[in-house]
Amino acid sequence: MSLSISDKLKVEIVGHVAKVTIDNPAANTWDTESLPALKDLVEKLNAEKNVYALVLTGAGEKFFSAGADLKLFADGDPAGAKKMAVLFGEAFETLSDFRGVSIAAINGFAMGGGLEVALACDIRIAEEQAALALPEAKVGLLPCAGGTQRLAWLAGEGWAKRMILCGERVKAAKALEIGIVEEVVPTGKALETAMALAEQVGEQSPLAVSACKRLIHSSRDIALARGLEEERTEFVELFSTEDQREGVNAFLEKRKPDWKNA
Repeated sequence: MSLSISDKLKVEIVGHVAKVTIDNPAANTWDTESLPALKDLVEKLNAEKNVYALVLTGAGEKFFSAGADLKLFADGDPAGAKKMAVLFGEAFETLSDFRGVSIAAINGFAMGGGLEVALACDIRIAEEQAALALPEAKVGLLPCAGGTQRLAWLAGEGWAKRMILCGERVKAAKALEIGIVEEVVPTGKALETAMALAEQVGEQSPLAVSACKRLIHSSRDIALARGLEEERTEFVELFSTEDQREGVNAFLEKRKPDWKNA
């Protein structure tokens, strides 16, 4: 029996490592099926005592993950937005709290929720051609899965503002320079490198690793918890604006948005 309740997440146990592949063509987007599946999977892995590490990557050669499927937000329904915000929060926060070590093998574009799931991991390995961005404001939205919080912790406030407020996309080399990723590798090598690093985790005491991780997270967890809650609240509030509907539909219709600031 597969550990995953969704075909959009493929799981393979390799030694003490769970290799998880986001497989939702064409851009490995997150939706109402794959997000609960990620939460369920991590909870199952927490109970698997022989699993010490988790490696997350994307199927195919172009996308790690392009984030949320924006078709889910085209109708501007606040109730739907709240549901998605909760699903994103539950999934990515469960991943962040995984008792072992989580490593994102970023093998292509990591956009919006695709970058946010990587930020929820402990370590990020990016291929040299990878591009990272939080472009939600370009479609009248905001990052609702930890982007405004975790990016600032890793890269600092200045770069968080450049990427979120100015919509700046960064390549892997710049992501390494500003601290979003820990290593850049040649094209096609992210998964191999991440798996090798994950295997090193098995040389440590699993209980010691879990304790160390909790302590590392403890200094930020109180502030982060409040920020994540406020992030979801602000996200839903945008769905009472004209600009949210205009931004999402302009993207889906492949045209420039006509912002009303209302």
